[in-house]
Amino acid sequence: MSVVINTNTSASLASYNLSSTNVNLQRSLNRLSSGSRINSSFDDAGGTAVSMKMSASIRRTEATLANVNNSVAFLQTQDGVLKNADKVLNRMSELAMLATDVTKSTNDLALYNTELTQLKDQLELMLSEKFNGISLFQSGSNATFDTGTSAANLTVVTSHDGDQSFAITRADLNFISTTVGTSAAAGMQINTNAGATAAVATIQTQIQNLATLRANNGAEQSRLSFAADMLSINKINLESANSRIVDVDVAAESSQLARYNILQQAGTAMLAQANMSTQSILRLIS
Repeated sequence: MSVVINTNTSASLASYNLSSTNVNLQRSLNRLSSGSRINSSFDDAGGTAVSMKMSASIRRTEATLANVNNSVAFLQTQDGVLKNADKVLNRMSELAMLATDVTKSTNDLALYNTELTQLKDQLELMLSEKFNGISLFQSGSNATFDTGTSAANLTVVTSHDGDQSFAITRADLNFISTTVGTSAAAGMQINTNAGATAAVATIQTQIQNLATLRANNGAEQSRLSFAADMLSINKINLESANSRIVDVDVAAESSQLARYNILQQAGTAMLAQANMSTQSILRLIS
């Protein structure tokens, strides 16, 4: 190999290796300081694309879970009103049965009927209850009792991609209220023994209808709770999968950092040696 002055190949090679080592060292420091294996698309182009889609899925799953929990709260609020309606109907049933007593005078029956009328009004007021501005119950008058097939029901999305959903019921408390008689219609009266006897049968039927509504409400809450559990599990699994792509293995990266530190020190020393090597030429020309 010839001895030259203008070109120092050893120094150029040492400089190139030192530069590469510095790039890797900075990348390793960036990964350890950020906790992420991928800090730019250059680090892993394919992994970046997959991670972006998974991150979006995670965010949608979180939003869907929040929506499902809100729907559960809607049903819980609805059930609270239905529970109170049950108390009203039970009291109405009690009043109607008391009014069948043949020993009661007309004035006694009128007093029972007065309380019954007040309870009718209270039952009607329950129809206007809302959750965040959304009506808990169906509006309008149905010819028959609706157990949950109305188009007015609310559709709840239960998957992050929108492919899964089911309808929660706006309970048909209106039919029950109308049947036992509201303030807008005289309806059921217990100011006579005959009227009281008929009222007992009517109220019993509506108590059964109310029980159906509460059972349906409980079933829907149960289904939503399982949907929420599934969303929570999916979120955990998506986070785990995304972590394997983007999160840095601190133990392995620490080893790489130590390696690059040693290479940097060795490269710096060798570059200095390479730069000094041409000084031997001076001995030849001195």
